[in-house]
Formats: sequence, structure tokens, C-alpha cells
Amino acid sequence: MSDHPVIIVGGGPAGMVAGLLFARAGVRVTVLEKHKDFLRDFRGDTVHPSTLELFSEIGLLGELLEEPHAAIDTMTLNLLGGRYTIATMKHLPVAAPFVAMMPQWDLLDFIAGQGRRYPTFDLRMSTEATGLTYDGAGRVSGVTLATGETLQAQLVIAADGRRSVLRDAAALPLHDLGAPMDVLWFRIPVPAGMDMSEVALGTIDKGGMVVAIPRGDYWQCAQIIEKGGFAPIEAKGIAAFRERIVEIAPGLAAGIDAIRGFDDVKLLSVALDRLTRWSRPGLLAIGDAAHAMSPVGGVGINLAVQDAVAAANILAASLAAGADPDPLLAKVQARRWKPTVRMQALQRAAHRRVVEPMLRGEITRVPFAVRLLDAIPLLRRIPGRILGLGFGGQHVQSPLAKEFS
Repeated sequence: MSDHPVIIVGGGPAGMVAGLLFARAGVRVTVLEKHKDFLRDFRGDTVHPSTLELFSEIGLLGELLEEPHAAIDTMTLNLLGGRYTIATMKHLPVAAPFVAMMPQWDLLDFIAGQGRRYPTFDLRMSTEATGLTYDGAGRVSGVTLATGETLQAQLVIAADGRRSVLRDAAALPLHDLGAPMDVLWFRIPVPAGMDMSEVALGTIDKGGMVVAIPRGDYWQCAQIIEKGGFAPIEAKGIAAFRERIVEIAPGLAAGIDAIRGFDDVKLLSVALDRLTRWSRPGLLAIGDAAHAMSPVGGVGINLAVQDAVAAANILAASLAAGADPDPLLAKVQARRWKPTVRMQALQRAAHRRVVEPMLRGEITRVPFAVRLLDAIPLLRRIPGRILGLGFGGQHVQSPLAKEFS
């Protein structure tokens, strides 16, 4: 038997949660992360109620919520000069009916710390996987590393993100759904004494959109721009960029000078795609490696974590027993396919009906649906439930939910 029954490539939310759950089930798992730490900004920070509920199921929610975070249970939008409340999560039947705005590095450090409690968990930082190895029958048998070393495994899980090296190496078929926008990320400090609620999570005005995510003493902000539109913005200079942000979201004016240059602005090239086949013998793709999500709704972390839970629920017992996992791999995709397709369909609809008209400057009046949600509080539970719980929610099954020695 391989010294590495399971190798997970990628230390993001999907890879780390999968590693923790497999280790809790007594499966020896090695997680490979190419960076030396998790401290990278401008990544998804929205931990939704569905993910918080999973931590509750394994008895870790209280400890997780000791990490720095802001709890948001109501979604507001500044639209054409007015403020509208469009969603609430207060009534969701879960232990934590809110979104935890938590820096992703804190989330991943927390999971890593929990994983290290188990002798079956091995996290290797600064370890980059560059390709796959195969046995004589063409089955994936392990990974190659940037150092030239190879590691053999009974199962390789590709959780290496939207630019997955392993899914390309495995020639898994990819369907590109297209995305009309990119995102510029930057941070703006909160002036002393200012109420952060004075700035809405999302602002649409003047033919543009800015999202402001509270992070204690600063906002992590995102400007939605046309696909491939960063070069013209950069050519106009940083002063014009700052002026444009304040034009869209005046509430950010007090801290805007903190953006000194374009070194303080990071480009996220948005992708919306999915593999039509998530596995081949010896290999399974999950998270962004299986389906890159748009930033719309901030649901990327949560779909990735749901994939990890499904993979552990379906595969852990077989792997713990030393059995061949290949006959079960397709079941992971089968369980997660409809929830993924449905959420991506909603994101595509948001692209067509909100993002594209906004980028063309065609939103000149408040849509009826927004006015209706703002006027009737009970209706806000519908988008709150979709955003908070998604579709096809997974639950940690026994024996994964209990402690293993």
C-alpha cells in the first residue's frame, strides 16, 4: 500500500476541509500547499451558514467563531442613491444564521490547527505539485513535485483551484460558461469613530458597482469592471481610479487616499466554468478545480466545502479499509452536480440581468424585485435561504462527525 493513501493538492477551503475530515475518519492524508503560509489577501472571505453548520456538526463552531470575523445576517444594497434591504438570514434553522466575514487565512490556519490534532493528518507547506504519475494501466498513481520528487498515492484529490494544474494534467473535460466581468480588489481603512454600517455591502450607481466587506478596521473592497478592462483603467492613472470609486460609493471617500498606486490594487480574472467529468481512475477534482464560481453571492468557499464533505462522506470508509476508491469517485460528482449547476445558473442570470446592464450603464431605475424585497420583510427570507444554505446541502455523516484517536 502507498505511504500516502490520499494526497490532496491545494490547501484552500476544499482541500483543508477534506483533509481534516479524512484524518478524523482515520484515513492517512497528505495535503500539499505550494505557498509557505496562508497569508494572501483578496481571497473569498464569506463563510456562509451552510459551512458554519458543518463546523457545528463536528463540534468546532465555537472555537471557529473565536477567530476574527464580522457577523452579517442582513444584506443591504445602495442602488441609485437609495438603500434597500434585500435578504435576511436571521430565521435560518442553523446554529449560526449569519455570514461570518472571516479572512481566509484565519479560516485555513484554524483548520490546519485542528487537523494537526490527528496523527493521520500531514500538511506540507511550500510543496508544489506539478503533475501526475500513472501506473502501467494508465491509472493515476501519485503526483510529481517541483523538486523532481514523486509521491505515490491510492487516491489524488485535485483541490488546486480555478487554474488547476492537475485537472489539466489529467485531461478532464472543461466547459467554460463565460464571465462578463473581472474584479479589482483593494482595501480602504475605516476612519476612527465611523460606523461601518454607513457603507452598504454593495453599491450600484453611476454605471458601476463596488462591494465593501467589513474587516474590523478596514473594508476589503471590490470594483466590478468589464472583462479585460483593467488596462484602460490603469492607463488613466490612480487618481482617476480613486475618483471613480468615490463617485460610485461616496461612503468610502474618507479613506480612499490609502490607495497610493496600482500596487495596492489586485486583479481577479473572473471565471465561471465546470468540469463535465470530475474524476478518472485514481483522481478526483473538487472545489474550484471542478467548478470555478463567479464572485456573485460570495458562495465559492461554501460550494468547495460542500464538495469536500461529500467526498469524505462517500470515500472515507472505503479508504480507511484500504479498498479501491475508484468505483465511488463518480458518486461525488453525482451528488454535487445539481447544486453546482443550479448555483452557476443563478450566477449567469445575475450576470445577464444585473452585471452586464450595470457595466453598460443601463440601470437607471430600481428594479421592481429590489423594491419588493425591501418593502416586504418576509420575502427577504427567500434570497437569504439561497445565499445562506445553497442547494443540496451536505451534512457530516457518522463516523466523520465523531472524534477518532
